[in-house]
Amino acid sequence: MKNKYYGSCLCGKVRFEVEGEFDQFYLCHCEHCRKDTGSAHSANLFSSSACLKWVVGEDKVKTFNLFPTQHVKSFCVDCGSALPNLQMEGKLLVVPAGSLNGDVAMAPNAHIFVSSKADWDNDLENLPKLERLPG
Repeated sequence: MKNKYYGSCLCGKVRFEVEGEFDQFYLCHCEHCRKDTGSAHSANLFSSSACLKWVVGEDKVKTFNLFPTQHVKSFCVDCGSALPNLQMEGKLLVVPAGSLNGDVAMAPNAHIFVSSKADWDNDLENLPKLERLPG
């Protein structure tokens, strides 16, 4: 039996299912992923065999291709949340890990494009860990 994952955007107007297995899980530090997440890196799951099904809101999904690069980002037009997309002429499913509603049983395989890592992205594991916003 294949695994089934459920996901959505922040506002809930887009919901999707992924049926199948993920092949790889990468934390990407390239300048494009940092820019489109507004963070230190993206966290994406990749599959060459899983199937994506839009449950609701497919008309709310916009896909941006950064030409001439291979960088692609799909997002909800209402809340801006990152969403899955198909790349390489539909042969590769890319799913932002944070868009899934539950846990994924696999840990990231690697940090990639670390030569583009933000200069403030060092020793972050040593920062204090707080349960909520300080104040």
